[in-house]
Amino acid sequence: MIQTAKRRAENQTVRKNTAPCAGKPGLSSLSLWKDIYRPEAKFGRFLSVLALFGISYGLYRGIQDNYLSEVVNISRFERGIVEFFRETPGLLVVFILAWMYKFTESRIFKIGIAFMTAGLVGLLLTGGLKVVVVLFMVLFSFGEHIIMPVRTSISLDLSKPEKGGASLGITSAISHIGNIAGYIIVTGLFIFFNARGFKRTDIVQFKIVFAISAALMLAAVLIALAIKDTTVKGPRRRFYFAKKFTIFYMLEVFYGARKQIFITFAPYVLIREYGASTSLISLLLAICAVCGTLFSPLIGRLIDKAGYKIVMVTDTLILVIVCLLYGFSHRIFPVQVAFIVVCVNYVLDSIISLASMASNVYVQSIASSREEVTATLSTGISVNHVISIVIALMGGFIWEAVGIEVLFSLSAFLGILNSVYAATIKVKKTAS
Repeated sequence: MIQTAKRRAENQTVRKNTAPCAGKPGLSSLSLWKDIYRPEAKFGRFLSVLALFGISYGLYRGIQDNYLSEVVNISRFERGIVEFFRETPGLLVVFILAWMYKFTESRIFKIGIAFMTAGLVGLLLTGGLKVVVVLFMVLFSFGEHIIMPVRTSISLDLSKPEKGGASLGITSAISHIGNIAGYIIVTGLFIFFNARGFKRTDIVQFKIVFAISAALMLAAVLIALAIKDTTVKGPRRRFYFAKKFTIFYMLEVFYGARKQIFITFAPYVLIREYGASTSLISLLLAICAVCGTLFSPLIGRLIDKAGYKIVMVTDTLILVIVCLLYGFSHRIFPVQVAFIVVCVNYVLDSIISLASMASNVYVQSIASSREEVTATLSTGISVNHVISIVIALMGGFIWEAVGIEVLFSLSAFLGILNSVYAATIKVKKTAS
């Protein structure tokens, strides 16, 4: 009895000692951040910029396709041409970064956000003239693609060596939370506009969204300017290609092609074939972002535990079904049911795309330095854009000539190639 009483007393003492963390979410959350990021890393402003960036991008992305279809009058074939020019900066990013090879990664990050802000301001001030709209979309894309490799590299740099996947999961989740806010704002605004009698082709409602997006991106620029250089300084390789990253480059080719079909044509299928409104497209994007917020940290941890190879290989199993249903639902189901099926598959594809984090962790695992990680990721972006711009240019023609069935069957086939090639990765066994 005396021993039992002592044990109870000890248990109560343990509970008291652990109670502050359990009772105060802030402390447990802080412990989680400290477990992932290096002790000396100052990540607060970086994550704040990502949050503002996410909201602004959500606003822009929420109206992009409906703006092109309903205001600028971009056809299905022209949509591929627009995407060809919009994705061109991605092809050139390795040369753009080579030109800025003496800049620190944080400075490149700031420059990229500034270009995106300029693009949004241009879209706000211009009318619906096709050439001018595409020009400012390319300017926005220019900044977006500059940010891509350095954002990932900064996130990996701030984390502890064994917590790269978790860090990428958190930064991805923050971006998705911002996107959610942006998409919900667009959905609410366009429901309000519709109630006030605005037509779907009225440009004013789109201008209001562009104005809010530009203001938030400008705020992100101001905060980013206060970020001190926390990443490696000194010259960066002007161009980098190493044999050990060959598999990564090939995976980027397959992933870039598959991704481009969905990014470019999936929303346009909903708008052109099923009549989806701006508010509905934004709502779907919000759902995708919610799923991204929930699943990004989980997939990041899964990558750390199960391994990047397993994640890269298995995601294709769902992908094939998603692509085929997206392309053939209108032939299998009644129109209303097909529309629901396509919407669900649109969300599923966004979840599958989160697995692309695995390839970044793969690069980190075989790279010899942070500089090599950044150089390889930027080269990888250019590699996948070589095929992306071709797919974007030809996708509209394929849609017009043979239908969306062939277009999304091609996407499924590319996904399978991606999985098969990922299976060839040789993972080094670590001592248990």
